[in-house]
Amino acid sequence: MFILAEMKNVTRITPDLFNLKLNDAIASELNKKLANKVVLNVGLCIALYDITTLQESYVFPGDGSSHTRVSFRYIVFRPFMEEILLGKIRCSSPEGVHVSLGFFDDIIIPPTYLQHPSRFDETEQAWVWEYDTGDGNKHDLFMDAGESIRFKVTAESFHETCPTSTAPSTNVSEKIDSSDSKIPYLITGSINEPGLGLLTWWDN
Repeated sequence: MFILAEMKNVTRITPDLFNLKLNDAIASELNKKLANKVVLNVGLCIALYDITTLQESYVFPGDGSSHTRVSFRYIVFRPFMEEILLGKIRCSSPEGVHVSLGFFDDIIIPPTYLQHPSRFDETEQAWVWEYDTGDGNKHDLFMDAGESIRFKVTAESFHETCPTSTAPSTNVSEKIDSSDSKIPYLITGSINEPGLGLLTWWDN
């Protein structure tokens, strides 16, 4: 679920941070820039793990700040395909069941990946698994908001939400998403296998 991503950045340290050790100042700036942000094709950044390389620092004319090229490793949320995760149902819509992990909310389980047969109940605003009891009857199992749910990761998609430049850049700060109507990082899940779905379904 969590990986270590190797990144590079030219970090700007303003004069008010000169009283700190360089490593501490850079760590503070990197966390301020990256924590809880999505980096395109990398994942959701959680926290700095370590700084692997510091190069020379430069001060440019007219700018009292220092600029240091730094290589570092960052803890990133990016689950593996087929990985089983445990979350809670945030809400439901005709598009599917929306799941939250607490720190990450952009997870959807589309109708085709729900247990079959399932239907969307407009009144309850919840998906319902029409469970066959085996004696010719069906029992409605509602997927209510707040319920714990176990699901398998089946796909992920990244969307560029910041202005694009004509030339590609390796600077991580230019790949960070900004607020936009698009979801920068969306995970698609599935529960249409035995053992997946609401935990209460499999208690017995």
